[in-house]
Amino acid sequence: MSSDGNARTGSLALLLLAAATVVVDQLTKLAVVMHMVPGDRHVVIDGWFQIRFITNTGGLFGAFRNLPDGWRTLLFSIVPLLASVGLLVFLLRTSGKQRGLRIALAFILGGAVGNLVDRLRLGYVIDFLDVHWREHHWPAFNVADASICIGVGLILLDAFLAPRDSQEAASS
Repeated sequence: MSSDGNARTGSLALLLLAAATVVVDQLTKLAVVMHMVPGDRHVVIDGWFQIRFITNTGGLFGAFRNLPDGWRTLLFSIVPLLASVGLLVFLLRTSGKQRGLRIALAFILGGAVGNLVDRLRLGYVIDFLDVHWREHHWPAFNVADASICIGVGLILLDAFLAPRDSQEAASS
């Protein structure tokens, strides 16, 4: 197979990863909506983790939820749409040799689109994963948020590993 064919196959696999992220995100949110009402809580691990149905009009982890409606619409609908298009273009133009970066971008793209679907359809995002320990409480999040964080973590990991890889290649 030509390198062009390999690049297309790799890009298709990454687009499928992004699409699978959106599907898992939307299915988990659907399950929450079907079995709970906003404000409901189900303890999974006492003192650590619960499923809690929250409607989030803000951004990641509830940031900027107090903005006026017009600004929230602009910030959380139009900007993510443009960012998703930009991520898609960047993903498709990134070299197949940058596998870690491409996988990270697919996770971020899937997460961005998953939350964008909620915003366009509902006007808010459904959050339900609630982690806490004693008085420490992490803001509720969802699969899309986790996917974005995983993608960013992979980019950071790739950035830390890349210089070492290039030093090893230069010394051999």
